[in-house]
Amino acid sequence: MDTPLLPLRHFLLGLAVVAIWGTNFVVIHVGLQHLPPLLFAALRFLFAAFPLVFFLPRPPVPWLHLAAYGVLIGAGQFGLLFVAMRSEISPGLASLVVQAQVFFTIGLAMRLSGETVRPYQGVALLLGIAGLGVILTRTDGSTTPLGLVLVLLAALSWSGGNIVARASGVTNMLPYVVWASLFSAPPLFALSFVLEGWPAMRRGLAAADGVTWAAVLWQTIGNTMFGYAAWGWLLARHPAALVTPLALLVPLFGMGASALWLGESLPPWKIAAALLVMSGLVIGLLYPRWKSARA
Repeated sequence: MDTPLLPLRHFLLGLAVVAIWGTNFVVIHVGLQHLPPLLFAALRFLFAAFPLVFFLPRPPVPWLHLAAYGVLIGAGQFGLLFVAMRSEISPGLASLVVQAQVFFTIGLAMRLSGETVRPYQGVALLLGIAGLGVILTRTDGSTTPLGLVLVLLAALSWSGGNIVARASGVTNMLPYVVWASLFSAPPLFALSFVLEGWPAMRRGLAAADGVTWAAVLWQTIGNTMFGYAAWGWLLARHPAALVTPLALLVPLFGMGASALWLGESLPPWKIAAALLVMSGLVIGLLYPRWKSARA
């Protein structure tokens, strides 16, 4: 039996989504030039919720699920990621390391279901750990051990959000993300006020120029409105096994955009780390499909 393929237009749409998600790490870097990281994250989710929450019906899921997802993705994933990207890790490496969420998601799902680690999953995990180990041993002024730990915690929070969304049984992610953002913005604003302080928040807002606000709006328009809507549209029309592997391109776009626009260097150790992590992701995501196709 021939393996189905995405129609060209649908493939290009998926490619546009992952390109936006990957290059967004450079956009985050731009926004952090003026805004404190927790305030930046809070504004991202504020505009993700309003005004769309008035036009999209609430998903038929418990409020507790929306709150858990909102806190995990908001304060957990993006709060920690933005803090790390302020000065502890480069955008290109951040786009790569945060993909550890795939390994965390698999691990959490297996923990909850009681499944054991399969051999191919063990190989994928070891490759990912090896790649992260290369990054840890090569940390420099642009990437510190603290930055690596913060992004790994962000990836863990992302995986927790994935588990919550899966348990919710949601099929249309755009309304889910919009309504969950109601629970993301308040804790981020509170954390910004406590940890960054009102003077820093006020200075950041005063210093924000048109480029900064464009970066904030891009988090909403590009990542949320277009990204989740288009990705959900593709998943509604094609098997997940055809669509989700495109997400493997996110780190490639992230590292490439950071190198081209920000001049981030790509020494051999970074390329080796990327190859190790990407190999682990490829095996973890694609091996089951390859085995099924052979069968």
